[in-house]
Formats: sequence, structure tokens, C-alpha cells
Amino acid sequence: MRCLTFLSRALASLAIVLLFSACDTSESEKTSIRLAHNLDNQHPVHKSLVYMNDVLNDLSKGKMQIVIYPSGQLGSEREIIELIQIGTLGMTKVSASSLEAFIPEMKLFGIPYLFSNKTHYWDVLNSDIGRGVLNAGLNVRIKGLGYFDAGSRSFYTTNKKVTQPSDLKGLKIRVMNSQSAVDMVNLMGGSATPVSWGELYTSLQQGIVEGAENNPPSFYYSKHYEVSKYYLLDEHTSIPDVIIIGTHVWENLKEQEQVWLTQAMQEATAFQRRLWEDSVRMSLEEVAKAGVEIIKPDKSQFKENIKLVYEQLKGTPLDALVKNISLMEKTNEDL
Repeated sequence: MRCLTFLSRALASLAIVLLFSACDTSESEKTSIRLAHNLDNQHPVHKSLVYMNDVLNDLSKGKMQIVIYPSGQLGSEREIIELIQIGTLGMTKVSASSLEAFIPEMKLFGIPYLFSNKTHYWDVLNSDIGRGVLNAGLNVRIKGLGYFDAGSRSFYTTNKKVTQPSDLKGLKIRVMNSQSAVDMVNLMGGSATPVSWGELYTSLQQGIVEGAENNPPSFYYSKHYEVSKYYLLDEHTSIPDVIIIGTHVWENLKEQEQVWLTQAMQEATAFQRRLWEDSVRMSLEEVAKAGVEIIKPDKSQFKENIKLVYEQLKGTPLDALVKNISLMEKTNEDL
């Protein structure tokens, strides 16, 4: 039954997308790029994508637009990425973790406690390191256009209060389909359980999993706070969202269209950063009003539990990147 459901959804998604090309130029010479994502249309990321389209329309004087399909209309993150690779869909917003299977360099962002603060985080994303990771998928037909802030991910649980890593022992914690996320949760004592985002509310409600981890806006807009009593602000990872475009689509754009799209991406990133900060504050206030207990733990205990992650990196290509990121932090402290 599960296979039939997946097949039906995939065929429906494909039928919708095939009605339009990934990048369509009509008789009026207006270039339309199809973009799909899995978030609610009230989410700050969706609003920022709408803003990106508005900027693109202004820059191009109506010659370009992004047509957005939110809320998983065209499938899961993995399904959407695969549609982009074959050129059937143009763009998406995707978590860097979901790109790990396609672009190994994206595993960098799944390393817990990699960034010391928000300034360090954005310094890295805007550096040669961040730009290099964006371009690492060209060989698999994926081009990164830029990053959106996805905040810091923290644990939330349905019934058991968690204040330290030992409290996670044996708890089934939903994670993304990411080996980095699985390893991190298991090291902290939990039992990592990959579940698709669209199925998570029901999984929490029915006890299939006993907790999950995500940023405050996603916790709020998904309504997971309705079935979760506790939100632990351990902020273990800061995994950005990535705006990607298929190389099929990018290479078929005119040079001026590429310039317009790049500028729209830059302006949307600045807009999204402001919107995100406001959304985090609002989300925490709203879930607290709804009765969720927000816990601020001693993060040092969680950092101690994941030291093995850093030891396992030694001698790998990611090890060099992590060391350079650490050096950037020290350089900033010296300024």
C-alpha cells in the first residue's frame, strides 16, 4: 500500500510538472521557472521565495518569473531534487542535509556545534568555503544559487522532558534522511528514526516517534507543538536551506537572465534573514502560549557527547574544511 501511495503521488507530480516545462518561454518571451518546496505558504522561507519572484519580475521588467508550488505538491525533497536533475523541474528550496546523498560536501553543515554564533555562520556561508559547497553539485546537474537562514535545530518531545543527553536514551527521535543526522542523534543517546516531513505530525501523534528536531519556525508552522509538550533549545546544528537550480535550466538561460536571477537571489537572502529573525521570536512566543515548555539546557553536555563526530572526521576532506571554519572564528575574535 505504501508503494502504491508513493507511485500515485509521483505520477501525479510528474503529470503536473509535464504540463509545463521546467523553464518555459511563452510567445510573449516571458521566461518562467518552476520552483517546488515542502513548506507551508505562511512559512518565512515561502514568503522569501515570493519576494524573490517579485524582485526578479522588477529587474527583468516582467520578462522573468518564478512559479512556486509550495506544501509538497510535487513530492518530497528527494523527489523534487531528482526532478531537477533530469530537467523536469527548475528550482527548489532544500535543506543542505537532504542534499548529502547527491553532494557529499553538504555533510559539512550536519556537523554539530560547527558555528560559534550567527556572525560566524554567515561569514562561512559568504566565504570561499560556502561558495565552494554551492558549486560542488555541478557534476550531478545541481547548481547552488545561494543560502537561506534555517536557524538552529533543537529537540522537541511529545511526553518526556529532556534536559540533558542521558534523557534522550532510547527515545525514537525523527531525523531527516541524512546519515549525519542519524549519527548525531545516536551519539547523543537517542534512537534516530528517519520519517518524511509530511508524515511527521501523525507519527508524533501516534507515538511512532517520541520526538524530533527542527528550528522554531518549522516547529510552529508545522503545528507539531500541538502534539509535543517540550522544546529543548540545545541548538545542536545550524543547517542552512539551499536554493538550487538544475544545470539544464541554468545553462538555457540567457546571460542577462542569469544576472537577474543571481541578483534576485542576493536580495531575497537579505530579506529572508530579517524575516527569519522575527519569525524565530514569534514562533517561540506562540508555542509557549500554547503550553509548550521551552527548556534552555547546559549545551556543554551535548557538545561532550558528540566529540566522536570530530574524531571520525580526521583525515577526511571535511576535516580540512572544519579546521578552516575554526580558523575563521579565531580570526573574527582577533578583530
